Amino acid sequence: MTSRAAPGTLNHDKVPGSLDLDKLFAARLHAARVRPYLATALFALHPVESRRVPTMAVDRHWRCYVSPTFVARTPVEELAGVWVHEVSHLLRDHHGRSDRLARERGLTGRGERLRMNIAADCEINDDVYGDGLVRPEGAVEPGALGLDAGELMEDYLLKFGLGPTTQLMAWLDCGSGADGLERDWELGPDGAHGLSEQERDAVRFRVAQGIRCRPGTAPDGWRRWAEEAFHPPQPWRELLGAAVRSAVSGAGAGEDYTYGRPARRSAGMPGVVLPSLRRKPPRVSVVIDTSGSVSDAELGSALLEVAAISRAVGGRRDLVSVLPCDAAAHIVHPLCRGEGIPLIGGGGTDLREGFARALRAQPRPDAIVILTDGQTPWPATRPPCRTVVGLFPRHRAAHAWNEHDPDYEPDTPPAWARVVEIGSAPSSR
Repeated sequence: MTSRAAPGTLNHDKVPGSLDLDKLFAARLHAARVRPYLATALFALHPVESRRVPTMAVDRHWRCYVSPTFVARTPVEELAGVWVHEVSHLLRDHHGRSDRLARERGLTGRGERLRMNIAADCEINDDVYGDGLVRPEGAVEPGALGLDAGELMEDYLLKFGLGPTTQLMAWLDCGSGADGLERDWELGPDGAHGLSEQERDAVRFRVAQGIRCRPGTAPDGWRRWAEEAFHPPQPWRELLGAAVRSAVSGAGAGEDYTYGRPARRSAGMPGVVLPSLRRKPPRVSVVIDTSGSVSDAELGSALLEVAAISRAVGGRRDLVSVLPCDAAAHIVHPLCRGEGIPLIGGGGTDLREGFARALRAQPRPDAIVILTDGQTPWPATRPPCRTVVGLFPRHRAAHAWNEHDPDYEPDTPPAWARVVEIGSAPSSR
């Protein structure tokens, strides 16, 4: 008599039609050999046999649901690629990012979650295969949607909708670990063999450490991920993001009148068509202080803050521009990837030039974010848009110095700016 395994566990006895664990684990071992920097994450995944998933899927608690039929018909080399694909969803926090996108953009329903799954797959699959890892049959790549490689899930999501092109992808289901929507076949937060939040963070840190310690062995996408993983969310980033969201959501920010949808009050005025107020996606201009008093480490931190600002406006990086400025404003850069923005400068500081350059842009920004050490003159009058200042910490006695005026003390940011101190002991006003 064969004993029956408890729900959520694996039965290691050979039963016709059951999950072939030897083959599944051989595939995981192959994946770890060809992608050694992912080994910690691959072996942290707990497999769960499931006949309700089309291939393999993950939940946010690091369980991997596996179809016995899929394992039986798939070569070991392709299964290794699926292992890497599924663990990539979890390492890149696609579930958390999908939840944020759903809240910020009002994306509801399974159709939108399918789009998120497809977009997340495009982010992973554009550079994950090759060099010993076989591309699994049916893996979704950006080219299949007419999209360029090398972008993030949030970018891909803006560039395609469900339709004839995605019809053949309707079967796709990588689980809640890919799109944040919990399935009824998942074990949930109270099920067996899930990892705690602290354990998940520890796995991510060890993988990021492995990538950073072996430069040149990981694709560009993984190296970018590792850099960000080494800079976990900090309290001041939450404050900065909240300040930016407040600035771009206030009355008048990102608003315009349109006759495309007449105002409701037109019904009370026969013969008169009144325009309605329409909210447009907010535009943000980020001015980065590149003067000699700002260190290289702070400039690197500034680029990380730019990524946080992009998330604060719903991930629309096309609406965020970056302007390096010391005593003069330099070239305005659209936000593509933070590490690709050249931060030119090194001279004196006069961020009034940055304000003026940002306000000359067409269309004009709804908010200006200044990332600076504060050693700059400020505009005499309030700009015609909201301003947020991210202030690098300074001990004034040591840094507030000017060779032409030993008694120089820089002005504090003006009262009309929302100020967030960027440092280990954040505060805001």
